[in-house]
Formats: sequence, C-alpha cells, structure tokens
Amino acid sequence: MTQHLTPTTVFKCLADENRVRMMLLIAREEELCVCELTCALGESQPKVSRHLAQLRTCGLLEDRRQGQWVYYRLHPNLPTWVHSILMTTLEANRHWLSTSSKRLDNMGDRPERVIACC
Repeated sequence: MTQHLTPTTVFKCLADENRVRMMLLIAREEELCVCELTCALGESQPKVSRHLAQLRTCGLLEDRRQGQWVYYRLHPNLPTWVHSILMTTLEANRHWLSTSSKRLDNMGDRPERVIACC
C-alpha cells in the first residue's frame, strides 16, 4: 500500500492542518485512538474519523482494533523519507503543536492499551 507514496501524494494527503496535526501527534505518541485525537484537536468525532480514513487510504496510517477502540499509528512500511519528514517537522514545530499536545497530555480517562507480549 505504501509503494505508491510519491512526494505529490504525501503532500496532498497532508494538505490539511488537522491531518498534519494528527500525523505529528501520532508520530509523537506512537499510537492514538479517535477519542484522544478528538480531545487534542478540539474537533468533532466524525470530522476526526473522516481525516483518519483519508490518511489510512493514502497509506500513511495503519489501524488496529482493541475492544471498542480503534488505534492509529504510522504505517510500519512508510518509506524512510516520509518518516524523516514527519520526525523533522515534529521536532521543528513542537511550539505549533503545543496546544494540541497539552490537551492530549491533560486528557483524563485515556484508553488503556494492551501491552503486546512477545
């Protein structure tokens, strides 16, 4: 799914402030669910879910289900160049992301993740 990732597709996929924020928050946290992103962004659940679906369709995110929760993480087969762009953007723009990060950090009742066993 990630073989088709060209600079044009990646940047078109990220050409929305909410999608960029989601990608950077997920890169920062490694994995987030819809409710965490809804809180962090201050957006409605349908809007967040729609953007996540676009990012998944583009091949930038992968999801997994755990009970009632759906968690999103960077696609494990992201090309190195895409991962590098995300991490560089995250490091250089933590101040831009700070409001969303603070909302997420202060969120109560965050869902528990099952710890993977080897």
